[in-house]
Amino acid sequence: MIAPMVLGLSVFYLWPLFQTLYFSFTEWGPFGGHTWNGLDNYQRLVGDPEVRRAFLNTIWFTLLSLIGVPIAVVFAALLNHKGLRGVGFYRALFFLPVVTLPAAVAIVWRYLLNGDFGILNYLLSFVGINGPSWVGDSHFALYSLVVVGVWSSIGYNIVILLSGLQTISPELYEASALDGAGPVRQFFSITVPMLSPSIFFVTVLSVIGSLQMFDLVYVMVGRTSPALQSTQTVIFLFYERAFVDNDRGYAAAIVFVLLLLVLAMTLLQFRLQRRWVHYG
Repeated sequence: MIAPMVLGLSVFYLWPLFQTLYFSFTEWGPFGGHTWNGLDNYQRLVGDPEVRRAFLNTIWFTLLSLIGVPIAVVFAALLNHKGLRGVGFYRALFFLPVVTLPAAVAIVWRYLLNGDFGILNYLLSFVGINGPSWVGDSHFALYSLVVVGVWSSIGYNIVILLSGLQTISPELYEASALDGAGPVRQFFSITVPMLSPSIFFVTVLSVIGSLQMFDLVYVMVGRTSPALQSTQTVIFLFYERAFVDNDRGYAAAIVFVLLLLVLAMTLLQFRLQRRWVHYG
């Protein structure tokens, strides 16, 4: 009964994983074909400053993107309020970016944040502020990508958190209200602790998704922008080496190291969740 699922998992996930690991020990020619070169790709990777910069950008982007988790918790708590009028409309509105193509989201935001004719700078001009090139300036580009990334993923996190909120017994809030607890005290003493398994789940997904970020850099920043150095992620560097430079063995080594980083950060989160996640 599980054979079809195991077959699909093996063909589309396990086989590419082992194939990538094998390719990371090979060198590819300009016209295809590869030869075994041992650990040369990994030795080259350790001394490559562009790889270090890409990993630092990716980790920094991931840490900044975690701000979306507490924001999603607050909005989920507000949307769980039964007295809110039009709650179904607001839930659909927040979830809309999730079902929108990432490339379309990036194109729209690229025009909104354009330094010459973007809507954001146009609005800032009314208060006398000359806005920068948000995705063209290396000082602002990464933070702009974080804002867009959080905006596009917050709807999915809200849905997961809403499902967790609906499992919390109303009796806990009623008992705390009788003891004099207000909404803020109830939020931090009841909602957050009882919601911690769902918060942990969306945190793990947010970290994994942020470490694999590619489309926003490719569409919003581009390959020729001066801000690429401050926004180039590991997956974007993998794309450059594999499909532009045709250096597929080196690209496989880069992406396999990223896989190890994702695994390490996920295991770290599972280790730390014993201290703050409450089940039952």
